[in-house]
Amino acid sequence: MTSAPTPSPAHETQAAPASLTAVRPSVPPERLLADLVPPRHFAEARFSTYRANPAYPSQAATLARLEEVAREIAAPPRRGLFSRKRPTASAVYMDGGFGVGKTHLLTSLAHAVGVQDSAFGTFVEYTNLVGALGFMPTVEALAAKKLVCIDEFELDDAGDTTLMSRLLRELTDRGVALAATSNTLPEALGEGRFAAEDFLREIQALAARFEVLRVDGEDYRHRAVVTESRPLPAETVRAVAASRTDATLDDFDALLEHLGSVHPSRYGALLDGVGLVALTDVHPVRRQEVALRLVVLVDRLYDRDVPVLLSGSGEASLFTEEMLRGGYRKKYYRALSRLGALAEEGRTVAQAAA
Repeated sequence: MTSAPTPSPAHETQAAPASLTAVRPSVPPERLLADLVPPRHFAEARFSTYRANPAYPSQAATLARLEEVAREIAAPPRRGLFSRKRPTASAVYMDGGFGVGKTHLLTSLAHAVGVQDSAFGTFVEYTNLVGALGFMPTVEALAAKKLVCIDEFELDDAGDTTLMSRLLRELTDRGVALAATSNTLPEALGEGRFAAEDFLREIQALAARFEVLRVDGEDYRHRAVVTESRPLPAETVRAVAASRTDATLDDFDALLEHLGSVHPSRYGALLDGVGLVALTDVHPVRRQEVALRLVVLVDRLYDRDVPVLLSGSGEASLFTEEMLRGGYRKKYYRALSRLGALAEEGRTVAQAAA
């Protein structure tokens, strides 16, 4: 597989590819490990910058507890001279809806412990790492950290969930602290710890080690579950993309086809050097495997704060009603919330260029 040059800090002025479909990134396993750091979108996230909504006391309570956890990890209890028992590592799980600040809090925890002593990634990124390095090399690499953060823990693939449960068990046995997040569906927010019960059931042997922290609230992005924002005219999308050296411009169908030829673990590298993504003829996605690839791309775009310009039907009806009721619905709702926020940023870019 051929690869495009990966822009480095010394070459940031190099023009980004004109099209994402022209890029076939080659990502060595070492980069997958090196990329396990807080995403750019949350580079400035700290406990001090989290604004707990007083209407939802659980937000402030979770913030306070995580500050305690950070102190526990940074300065673990000292073992007595005659103690044979290994100190129990902290393990916390944040459960709540979309956009309530869970990733901000998780990233703040990583920063408080120290980025050099933490690994931060999504569930998918850790499963990709195991696939690239092998199970025990992944354990050895992560066991060197004090804290492993898993954002968006997923329960929709039994094999991956079992793999992750085994990985986390190996890490906790070695004294590594854990912190994870997941999402409760909007319609399940009134059902108590709906997602938390699923999580604890699936991780089985680890369940007793995890402390569940509920984070209530509304989506801070202030978007409906399915956005109703207007797409941009195709000519506007093309003109704005042509005016920037860091922009890419792709036909939506061509991009979807290209994503099928690139492993999802490389989607982050696909965006190296890209500051704006423009897509024309956006329309509803009918095939599940294609939609799931698009979800991963949206997550990588959001991590990197890359605005998007969309023409066609836009993001409003991107996924079918059947998908939004199916087993992967959490992923789709998250993608809609995030893509809507990035599209709003894209509209701001377009207005400034007008």
